[in-house]
Parts: sequence; C-alpha cells; structure tokens
Amino acid sequence: MQLCVALDLEEKIQNLELLESLKGFPIWIKVGLRSYIRDGKEFIEKIREIDGNFKIFLDLKLYDIPNTMADAAFECAKLNVDMITLHASSGEIAMKTVMERLNKIQKRPLVFAISALTSFSPQEFKYIYNMPLDEHVQTLAKLAFKSNLDGVVCSVYESENIKKNTDSRFLTLTPGIRPFSEDSDDQKRVSDIEGAKKALSDFIVIGRPIYKADNPKKVVERILEKIR
Repeated sequence: MQLCVALDLEEKIQNLELLESLKGFPIWIKVGLRSYIRDGKEFIEKIREIDGNFKIFLDLKLYDIPNTMADAAFECAKLNVDMITLHASSGEIAMKTVMERLNKIQKRPLVFAISALTSFSPQEFKYIYNMPLDEHVQTLAKLAFKSNLDGVVCSVYESENIKKNTDSRFLTLTPGIRPFSEDSDDQKRVSDIEGAKKALSDFIVIGRPIYKADNPKKVVERILEKIR
C-alpha cells in the first residue's frame, strides 16, 4: 500500500512549504483541480525540483466526449506525471479511446477511473443516479477493468469486492482515509489505515490530517509506519 498526499492548501506557497518538509519520503503527491487551475504545469515542474523521487498524481477527473478526453489525457501524459484520473461514467468507448491513445506512448501514466465520489452518501447517490451505490460502483469498476484501465478510485468499503469482481491485480485507490480517527469533514465514506489494509487498497489518499497538522512530517512518518 502506498501513500498519496493531497495538496489542497489555499496558496501555492503553502503547498510548496509542505512539500519541502516531506522531501525524502517515498510518497505520491496528489495535485487536484484547485492547485492545477491556480498554479498550472509549472507547479508540476516545481514538485520535481523539490524532490525528483516524488511520484505525481494529477487528479483532474476527466469527463467529456471520447476524443476530447483522449486529447486531454495525452496532454496530461506529456507533463510526465505518474497517474491520472477520469470518470468511469464517461463510458466504455471514452475509456477505451483514452487507453488506445495513451498506450502509444513509451511511458504512460497509470490511469484510474472514478467510481463514486466518497463525498456521496448512499442516499444521495441513489437520488442522483437512481441506483444503489454499492451495486453501481461494482458495475463501473467492471467497466473500467474491461476498458483496460489500471485501476479504480473508490471508498475502502468497495475495494475488496472490486478486486473479487475483476482481478486481484486491478488497483484500487481509496480517498477519505482518516489515519488517527480525525473528523470526516465533507467525506461520508471514510475509514482508517487498518480498514484500508483489510480492504486491500493499493493506494490511500490523505490530505487534511497531514497538511492541517502542526508537524506534517511527523504525521507522514507515523502513517508510513502504520502502512509498513
């Protein structure tokens, strides 16, 4: 299991200070919509300057018509990032079109499909999609697997079943991890590190419990110890 640290602070300088404090750790750095829209591709380059061993996860959750998604994914890949995301609900044709484009690249990023955002409660999800959350997540995961993606983004509560319904090597990335029983904030389907281990999560995403801490470096050390 590997740790992804989410960079969601209000200002670029705050994110950079956080990264400086985490130099040398074997971690992934998640750059989401807020940071990328504000700071652009130059921010990706700055992360590499701070520590060239950081793995970069560009989490833009692409969703559009197939060719537009493939074009956007190709542009992401040109940034030499290590992982990107798209929405599984964009459909099989869109996901396959993205993978066909990226597989022409010598070194492509890992591609993960978003199933259901962890901010959804089962009731909210059913109201919008008119399907039970657990059932639809499994359907989307199988669609992503069939479309030759590397893995799926899901909550801890769906991870193990996804592997059972696809393949043990199909990767799961689980946000909403609260390592030391912190508040769930706007996340609904949250868990701790032990829960993620039991669910066979390959990647866990942790943001606020790290960057809101008085000593983020110490928190990351404790998390990595728990992972090991």
